[in-house]
Amino acid sequence: MNQAEGNGKKRVLFVCIGNSCRSQMAEAFARLYGQDVLIPASAGVSPAFTVAPDTMRAMLEKNIDLRDHFPKSIRQLGRSQFDLVVNMSGTLLPALPGAQLREWDIADPVAMDYDEHCEIRDAIERLVMHLVLELRREQQEPRFKGQGSGRFAL
Repeated sequence: MNQAEGNGKKRVLFVCIGNSCRSQMAEAFARLYGQDVLIPASAGVSPAFTVAPDTMRAMLEKNIDLRDHFPKSIRQLGRSQFDLVVNMSGTLLPALPGAQLREWDIADPVAMDYDEHCEIRDAIERLVMHLVLELRREQQEPRFKGQGSGRFAL
């Protein structure tokens, strides 16, 4: 994986259909919980015009303000490189060179009632927290530097 600018952080892209609900929530939780191990971004396969009002309301309950966020397409990210792509769209994504692909089976809350929307938010929060913990463990793993000859210089 291409770790961002040699700082040990992974560049993670969260993708859903409209970049209006799920991927916006995942990006926001990743910024909140994992800024020490990752650099998050989000995009949609077919971006909506705005972040869904229920998404903004649900995230405000967690003290996360998404008013400045807006839906983006994968194309708008240009030549950005990612170490990990988390696909929540339920569709096949085009290959992104050098990126590991991970699938999260998360229902699209865009047409759900508010309580269901919050259930999806909470499921995404748990998945993001698990991802952050996994990346922290990876950072702490000792790197193999070889055995050498086993002889000591005198």
